[in-house]
This record gives sequence, structure tokens and C-alpha cells, in this order.
Amino acid sequence: MKLNLLSCVAQKPDRRAIASCISEISSNINESKANLLTDILLEGDQVAIETKAKNSGSTLRALRKLSIDYEIIE
Repeated sequence: MKLNLLSCVAQKPDRRAIASCISEISSNINESKANLLTDILLEGDQVAIETKAKNSGSTLRALRKLSIDYEIIE
């Protein structure tokens, strides 16, 4: 499943938790790249990621818990 991460609306976003979440749910992003994508997302730009399809429900729940707005591409 492909997702566009649109924004993070948390008042005080937890960079480490967001980066950890991105690296855990994505199929091809390591921790270093997850940190970079987290910085891009928190600056206000969209980030596209591909997730592991077998756990899509828990993936979306984890993003909502971190107050990350997303849209499903595929």
C-alpha cells in the first residue's frame, strides 16, 4: 500500500516516535532515511512511503496516534 503523509498536526510532535513509526511500517526505509523524511514532514512538505500491505490497519492506527494526516494512494 502506498501512502502520502500530508502533515503532522500535533502541537509538540515527537520526532523520534514519528521516525521510528515510519521505519517500522515502511517496506524500504531505514532509520536514517526515516529521520530525514520526518524532518521533511514536520517542515510542512508531503512524504510518500510504501508500507507493508499485511498490516494496513495497524499502520493507519499508528499514524493517527501520532496525529499524522495521510491519504491512501494505492
